[in-house]
This record gives sequence, C-alpha cells and structure tokens, in this order.
Amino acid sequence: MAAIITEKFRLHNAEQFKESFSEASASNYYLFVGKSSPFTTTTKYSDTETTGGTDASPPNPHDRVIEENYKWDSMLAAKRITSTDVMPVIPRRNYSQVTFDMYEHDITPTNTTSSGASNIYDSTFYFVTDDYKVYKVLDNNNGAIINDANAPTSTSSAPFFHGGYYLQYMYTLQTIDTIKFLTTDFVAVRNDATVTTDVTTASGDSAPFHGAPIQVVRVTNVGGSLANGDYYTKVNGDGTGAIVKIKVAGGVIVRFGEAGTLMHAGGSGYTFGTIDLTKCYNTAGLSGTPVDLSGGGAAVHPIISPRVGHGHDPVSELGGHYVMMNARLEQTESGDFTVANDFREVGIVVDPYNAGTTTVSNVSQVRMTYAMKLDEANVSGNFEVDEKISQASTDATGRVVEWDATRSVLYYSQEQWENYGISSDSSNSAYQTQVAFTGAGTITGASSNATAPVLNLTGVDDAAAVSNQGATKASGITFASGHASPELEHDSGNIIYVENRRPISRASDQTEDIKIVIEF
Repeated sequence: MAAIITEKFRLHNAEQFKESFSEASASNYYLFVGKSSPFTTTTKYSDTETTGGTDASPPNPHDRVIEENYKWDSMLAAKRITSTDVMPVIPRRNYSQVTFDMYEHDITPTNTTSSGASNIYDSTFYFVTDDYKVYKVLDNNNGAIINDANAPTSTSSAPFFHGGYYLQYMYTLQTIDTIKFLTTDFVAVRNDATVTTDVTTASGDSAPFHGAPIQVVRVTNVGGSLANGDYYTKVNGDGTGAIVKIKVAGGVIVRFGEAGTLMHAGGSGYTFGTIDLTKCYNTAGLSGTPVDLSGGGAAVHPIISPRVGHGHDPVSELGGHYVMMNARLEQTESGDFTVANDFREVGIVVDPYNAGTTTVSNVSQVRMTYAMKLDEANVSGNFEVDEKISQASTDATGRVVEWDATRSVLYYSQEQWENYGISSDSSNSAYQTQVAFTGAGTITGASSNATAPVLNLTGVDDAAAVSNQGATKASGITFASGHASPELEHDSGNIIYVENRRPISRASDQTEDIKIVIEF
C-alpha cells in the first residue's frame, strides 16, 4: 500500500536527533577529518578494490559494511560536537523584489503554489532580510512581485502589509546563529517567545486544541456584474467568529489586500471552513437582507492558519526538518589537528571509545594519527608529507602525515592499500598484511631517503626520556617505547556520515568552519 512520510514525522525525527546531543542519556558525537593522502587508484591486496577518483574529482563514498573500517584507517583528528553546535535550519530565501509564494494550507501536486511547488515546505513562502529578520508571506498579492525595494523591519506580533504583501514576522537571528549556522543555502530557525498568538487553549494546557484565527482569504474567482460596496459574510466551518469583509469595485470582488477584501474578524477554532457568497450583508453584524455576491462564478476561500497560529512555532511552521552541525577547527587546535597536511574526508562518528578501553570518549578533541618519537641524535634528512615510510625490522609500511623536525616526532597513518599501509613486495613477509611499527628499528622515507631509528626507551623512564628530547608537541601524547597510538579506539562507535572533498589545506593562522546539514 502507498504511504507518506509526513512533515510532522520529519520534524519529530529532526527534534529527536537534536535532543540526542543534550538529553540525560546523550550520545557523544565527533566530527572527524581524514585522508591526507591523495585519492588515487591503488590496489587493495590482490583484488580490484580501489580508493577511486582523483583529488580533482573525489569518489562518492560507498554505503557498505567495510567502508566504516576504512575511514578509521585514514582518520587524522576528531572534535566533539556539543548541544550548542547543533541547530534546526531551513533553506535560505533572501529578500529581493521577486515573487514569493504564500502560505497555503492545501498545497498538493494538483494545487501548486505560485512557483509551482507541490509542497508548501518546498516553496518560497518566507524570506530573510539583510538584517537577519525572518518573515512568513501570508498573502503574495495574487502572485505579484513584492513592490518595495526596502526590506521590512517590523517585529510586530501582528501581521502587516509591506509592498503589497501581507507578512508575519517570525524571528530575528541571534549573533551566534549568523556565526555558526548561516550559509548561502541555509539559515537557522528558532522559536522566538516574543511572538505570541491568541489561540484558544485547553484549561491548564499550553497546547492548542483548536485552530488559530483566520488571517487571509483567497479570492479564486472575482465574479462579475456585482453591486459595488463593502459587504460582510461569515466563515462556515467548525470554528466560530470569523467574518470576512468583501470589497466589490468595478462589478468584481477585489482580491485580498490593504485596500481590498480583508478579514474583519479572525474568529477561532477553525480547522476547515467555507464561505457562502449568497449570504453577504451590508453590516458586520450580519443583519438585514442578505446580498448574493456569487454572480459570475465568484468564489472566496479561507486560508486555514496553523493550529498554533502564525509566528508561534517557526520551526514547525517553516519546515525545520533540517539539522545543522557546526565544528570550527581553529588553527592547530592544541596540535591534534595538523596544519602540515591537507584533508579530504569529513565525517561524524557517534560514541567512539577511548583508545584501549570500552569507555565512550567525552574529551573535546583527539589526535587520530599514529606517532613515533625518533632518536634526534641519529636523524638523517627530513621526512616529507605523504611519502611512504617503512621499517625493515618489522616490514611495516605507512604514509607520513606530518614530520615535526624540531621534536623529531613522525606522525603517520596506515591505510589498507598497498604502499599506504601494507607491503607491495611479494617477497616481503608483510605482503598483503598490515603490520604495526614497533620497536627501535630504523624508519626510512621512500622519497626523501630520510632515516632515523625510533628512540629506544626500553629499560628507562619513557616519559623522562621523551621529555629530555622535547618530544611533547601536544598535550595528551604518551609514547610507549617510542610509539603512540591514536586517542580513539579504532572501529569503535558508529560512523553515521562520510563526505569526500577536494583537498582542504590548513595553516597555523587559519580556521576551518565546517557545517554539515542533515535532512530528515
């Protein structure tokens, strides 16, 4: 049978996701960056797997079981995303002199908006101004271009006319919204308590159980040969008190507008409504002899407001079923995020463990490269980023992420590809095997020809020996016999998002502002 995923369901899922960052049993989300090595076609073991693509045309990530393991191998660093880094967002529609759609309660594929959208939430029925105020369009002047080069500035809780449009102020972006959650495509959406409505509510219950006042009617047929004047008629339906002031000029009904047909009273409690033009009156009291204004096929229909009223709940009213996560990589971030190399992968991992444990990590940021403390007294040459390194004593192979010549610390990764983490020499005992760098054996750079033994700390106080050679580049690095593992346990938690990008270079005076938008 056919089914539909409703907007309410999408909003519910988006809200649940956002709350998962802050509730009592909150998950720990980390944004990670990875892959300092180029995208290239490189054989994995003896099969035909490849990294695929190029740096100019990155490959699409695969949704497969094994993919998650690969991302751990190329991960460089990760930063925790907290509840203050998450916000519902909506597609950005900037104010300009164009035709915007209007809010309508009955948009379907057969009853589209002015722009042809078959769903109100896909339409342009709201906009944001240059001073970051957001407005909903309640009426668009029969699909005309908004007739004012200047954007509205009103923050009134009541609807108002501007440039021929009937608008409802929704909210103003806060400074933090523009810094963390504003892009050319999306804008933060928040519920602003300064906007209220007179929705009828149940006693002791803040949730409305009936519809809000009707604000707009739609003249779908202006009719003809009608007597000029102002008339009043009620809205029939399940609510009470809504009265429409219908203006007739030139023998036809004037469409909704500041000098045209308007709501005289919005009433309350309407979830549906109809207007009978055969029963119109000369007074707002709806008394006297009724006048028939249905001639020429005239038709007027009420636009049913959201249950909570316009401007009361911007997130649900504007379709906030998108969630943006923001992470800022500021300069070196205490050394965990290298500025000596670029990255090509961005992802999110949930509830990873601290290295060597089954404890979910909650530290703010972590280094995800391996590191070796080399014996600075015996270093020959300088290792180069991205070059292959090997250790003859173990047959281990990897790629350089960063070489800290000052402290003789070599940061590296071991991916699952030949020459990136496994040997390509079939005569080598490590062929088709990923072997860890261990012990004090000499490390050799394939391109630079740099060499150096790992600092032999066996039988001495490791921490003191490392300190004596100035090895500590960043807090939290602990070398055991000259080696340090990543700070999160590989293959723990769940990687829920991966994106491949063109190379993104970093610098010590540079900040990367990474924004990820998830649509529910």
